[in-house]
Amino acid sequence: MPGPAAGTAHAATTTDVVCLGESMVTFLPSQPGRLADVPSFGRGIGGAESNVACALAAAGHRAAWVGRVGADGFGDHLVETIAGYGVDTSAVRRDPGRPTGIYFRTATDRGAGAHEVAYYRAGSAASAMSPSNVPYGEVFAGRILHLSGITAALSGDCLALLRELTAERPGRPLVSFDVNHRPHLWRGGDASVLLELARRSDLVFVGEDEAEEAWGIEGAEAIRAALPEPAVVVVKRGSAGATVFSGLRPGPRSSNAGGAESGPALRSTEGAGAGNAPDTVTHVPALHVDVVAAVGAGDAFAAGFLSATLRGLPVRDRVRHGHLMAAAVLTVPGDLTEPPARDHADRLAALDDGAWGRLRLGPGWTAADRAPEEVRTS
Repeated sequence: MPGPAAGTAHAATTTDVVCLGESMVTFLPSQPGRLADVPSFGRGIGGAESNVACALAAAGHRAAWVGRVGADGFGDHLVETIAGYGVDTSAVRRDPGRPTGIYFRTATDRGAGAHEVAYYRAGSAASAMSPSNVPYGEVFAGRILHLSGITAALSGDCLALLRELTAERPGRPLVSFDVNHRPHLWRGGDASVLLELARRSDLVFVGEDEAEEAWGIEGAEAIRAALPEPAVVVVKRGSAGATVFSGLRPGPRSSNAGGAESGPALRSTEGAGAGNAPDTVTHVPALHVDVVAAVGAGDAFAAGFLSATLRGLPVRDRVRHGHLMAAAVLTVPGDLTEPPARDHADRLAALDDGAWGRLRLGPGWTAADRAPEEVRTS
């Protein structure tokens, strides 16, 4: 089965982050209520990895999305919309025999009991991604490759692809993996493979709730113990904030890892992790946010953390930029929004702990002319 050539290097890369995964056309309700009662829907896009790519591009990074869509109008809409955010979509493949996936959802929070989602993705073009049909040159062309557990759940071929992409090899970019456990996708399947994939990655995002649901592991320390290999493990703890376990080693992992912008941002993961070096543990409280809709916040958090990682910012500020990017999405109805300007976000991320704790962000807070004291309402 074809795969990436061993020893592939990317010294001349011009891409910061490559995101690979499924994106779908999403239909958003015109009003609250059951799907049976909603009279009409507006069209948007949804997909964890493409959301991350769009957020990173909007934040000024060079981002690419690699996926597979149908040779249909919905596929056209996805590619055009994602490209409209400034994302490189040149490696997206069209499948003439399979459709682009779509889904409908209610306006309620995903975690709410009344939340409904109707997926039409079985047999989609994205589910046909495999080690034999992905353009490896483009996939490994960035300084970071961002993946998520959603892809692993789509098909056996997709799982085989993620195992291929997370395999250790010379020249592999830093692999970022968002566990993104979706229980409905794993009915009849074994979500423990997400733990396997996370352990093969360099940077892992995982929620306390999903670790307990997927693996039966409770608490941030226990999660780190189950993931000793990754250099950085970001445990998202909901309203309690996020805890980061980092055990970085000096020296670049590959030719991608350095760069004038990143400085020490992308470090080698050889030998890093809880089993080989003492962790630095960083906890950053969550922000107070007047939530409009919770969909897309996890993807935005990952984008903010990756953006700050590329810039070589301290771990605390990486988490704070994750919280700020998430707050931008939480205060709008859809999965995507224009992030705060970089200098605006930097100003907020640099606040002392007391001022950070007093921030309360609501709709419109990302306006560039709003100073921190104007954002704070409590």
